[in-house]
Amino acid sequence: MTDPGRGTAAPQRAPEGGSGGHGDRIAAARRTGLLVTLVLGGLTALPPLSMDMYLPALPEVTDALHRPAATVQLTLTACLLGMALGQLVVGPMSDKWGRRRPLLTGMVIYVLATAVCALAPTAELLIGFRLVQGLAGAAGIVIARAVVRDLYDGDAMARFFSTLMLISGVAPVVAPLIGGQVLRLTDWRGVFVVLTAVGLLLTVVVWRGLGETLPPGRRQAGGLRETLRAMGGLLGDRVFAGYMLSGGFAFAALFAYISASPFVIQDIYGASPQTFSLLFGVNSVGLVIVGQINGKVLVGRVSLDKALAVGLAVVTLASVALLLMASGVFGKAGLVPVAAGLFVLMSAMGLAMPNTNAQALMRSRDAAGSASALLGTSTFALGAVASPLVGIAGEGTAVPMATVQVVCAVAAVVSFLALCRPWRR
Repeated sequence: MTDPGRGTAAPQRAPEGGSGGHGDRIAAARRTGLLVTLVLGGLTALPPLSMDMYLPALPEVTDALHRPAATVQLTLTACLLGMALGQLVVGPMSDKWGRRRPLLTGMVIYVLATAVCALAPTAELLIGFRLVQGLAGAAGIVIARAVVRDLYDGDAMARFFSTLMLISGVAPVVAPLIGGQVLRLTDWRGVFVVLTAVGLLLTVVVWRGLGETLPPGRRQAGGLRETLRAMGGLLGDRVFAGYMLSGGFAFAALFAYISASPFVIQDIYGASPQTFSLLFGVNSVGLVIVGQINGKVLVGRVSLDKALAVGLAVVTLASVALLLMASGVFGKAGLVPVAAGLFVLMSAMGLAMPNTNAQALMRSRDAAGSASALLGTSTFALGAVASPLVGIAGEGTAVPMATVQVVCAVAAVVSFLALCRPWRR
């Protein structure tokens, strides 16, 4: 393991027993940084695209498939759970076989599963193939992070993650807008048709534009036992576990909003799908802007831990404010103050998410795929647990959403302080 350090891109070691020109290929990948950034940004954008484009259609799906909202929300949970479990498998595979093969295989399966979702006649079949879609789509998430770890280190890695947030952050902005417009032209199945086309295009771009970044000499030769040993070593690292849980709980607070907001904004406050999409897009712009402030201004001037602490504190305060408004402490809150609270919460993720990823991945170099898998699995698993809880009291109140957000935000702060102990490092 490596100590979290500062600096620019880490020098790459010559592959041990591998092809001698791999270091040159790494350097070439950095020189073509725009292309690599766009490809990796597309891979990290695919999950929010898959989730958020579908959000305006949730009320319509409940009517079309004659199922209650709680059942239809399981289509989100299934996709999220698939992304969690898929990363746990694909990450170690990429440490053993390199990044390209597992990535391309996952992308092809994603395209096929998404096409089946567009044809699903029942909610049960839709839930099942959303699970497969998530399992396959996990390849892009976990391998994108591993590729960043292959190429960068220290502050340079934190900056790159913030840059990726600019690319991937466009997805939450445009996805609900696209979904809302698709619903004006066709029904909810058209959303999955569009996602199928996007997945196919991204598969071709990855095949043509992303080379291998893990040399044979740095690949893990062991089987399941070696993989479990590597993951056990990472989980045994108290600081790694602290960053992993901090990021996971913060994302769960965010996903509570993602899962509940279509019903909160449209059913409780009477907004149209297009208004909901606009509000969701504005919130995503806030996340992108704060992420760029983190990468362009704060990194190198403020320690990653301090920026992370501020992000978690703001998430917690915004969650508490939302709970007070939903509970009627300030009287009957309208759409504007609730939307403002959600904007602050989502924007603060621009400080929390890139810094937890960078700090955690700096704890491991030679098992970046496994480390990325653990980060992704914990994040999406906690989000999958949070999703059904937001509807536990029905569709007529936002209290469950805000309660879940407060609990998750406090858990993120406790994990950071108790396990990472930044003041001691």
